[in-house]
Amino acid sequence: MSIPDPSGTPREFEPHDHAHCVSDAMASAERICAELGVRLTPVRRRTLEILLEGHRPMGAYDVLERLGEEGYGSKPPVAYRALGFLVENGLAHRIERLNAFVACSRARGQSHAPAFLICRGCGMVAEIAAGLPELPEGFRVEKATVEAEGLCVSCQGAAA
Repeated sequence: MSIPDPSGTPREFEPHDHAHCVSDAMASAERICAELGVRLTPVRRRTLEILLEGHRPMGAYDVLERLGEEGYGSKPPVAYRALGFLVENGLAHRIERLNAFVACSRARGQSHAPAFLICRGCGMVAEIAAGLPELPEGFRVEKATVEAEGLCVSCQGAAA
């Protein structure tokens, strides 16, 4: 879950130590992959690092362009396989509304039901925990994603 500051604003929408944010996420990814017995190959690692560079969603072709520039390959399966691995192992999410991907801010290698706050002003995305309504007995949720679009605190201030 995104860690809010005392004002309740998700970290992604506030100034924070982003280098620390990235290093924590990469350490968590290493641990998760070891626990799951899967490999964080160089292209998978670099793909996650690219997603972690900002709290903005990226399309697969944007990721592919970066990978190609850095010598990891320029064919679409390179990016799609790496992104698929990251999503499958709980290290990234696909933002359906934007047809894009974002690094998971609460990567724990387990499934969870996130909600995404998408700022239409600056493009930042914050992940928060989403609560599901009471469900009928016997129904098992396998995947749930909530995406809300609006303006972050900074963009609201700029618009005023």
